Amino acid sequence: MESTLTVANYLKENAELLANKIVDDIIKKFGFQVSEEDIDQARKMYVDFFTFLSESINGEEGSVPEKLLTWSRENGEKTAAEHQQISEILVRYPDTRIVFADFIMEISLEHGLHTEEVVLILKRVHHMLDVSINETVFAFERRSKEILSKTKKELRELSTPIVPIQDGLAVLPLIGAFDIERADHLMNHVLPKIPELNIEYLIMDFSGIVTIDTEVASYIFNVYRVLGLLGIQVIVTGIRSELAIRAVAEGINFSSLKTYANVKQAIDSFKQIG
Repeated sequence: MESTLTVANYLKENAELLANKIVDDIIKKFGFQVSEEDIDQARKMYVDFFTFLSESINGEEGSVPEKLLTWSRENGEKTAAEHQQISEILVRYPDTRIVFADFIMEISLEHGLHTEEVVLILKRVHHMLDVSINETVFAFERRSKEILSKTKKELRELSTPIVPIQDGLAVLPLIGAFDIERADHLMNHVLPKIPELNIEYLIMDFSGIVTIDTEVASYIFNVYRVLGLLGIQVIVTGIRSELAIRAVAEGINFSSLKTYANVKQAIDSFKQIG
């Protein structure tokens, strides 16, 4: 234990020097470029890494420095925010392990450590690296989900625009795959805005819809009923033959709705009414 105590003191007293050396050795191993900002952050983190390692050699197994966790999470979040692949970070760890293994062997021989003492230090190092990987991936996944959720919300906003055509008439073009999320968005976010437009007729155009099912159709009929109660007439256009066949197969009945082949026909009909 005296020899491990000596190594612990050596790591603590030379943490900054060792951090610079280990980062330089790791960078040399990489077959790709690393930004100066990332290198500087790594140097600072490894100073804390060596300080913590020195304290943990003769301490409780399984603990990890908070700064290492923070650094790992920030790396994961940054990678997700920049729309990069998590593999761009994970690919660094094998070389990092090799450099650390060589480093531990070097100081172990220098300080005359026994095999079990070398294994102890290696276990502590690899445990911290494993936790670092986990925290990086977890942070990447959390941030990626947040970005995806925000993007989907923005797409829903863009994919359900209400387009005024003339006084009393507007078009709601429905585009892409119309799923429950988009149907729910239509009911709870688009529908409440329609009365504010002072329209009497709303054309719901299905020409851009890829697929539809009975659950989604029920939402559309709800839109029809709610707007009807508000004195707004819903006109459906653009139900293509394949979509009509699919609708019939799903047991969807559009017969109660006023339908036209396309938006132009619906507008022409509206002009005649006007």
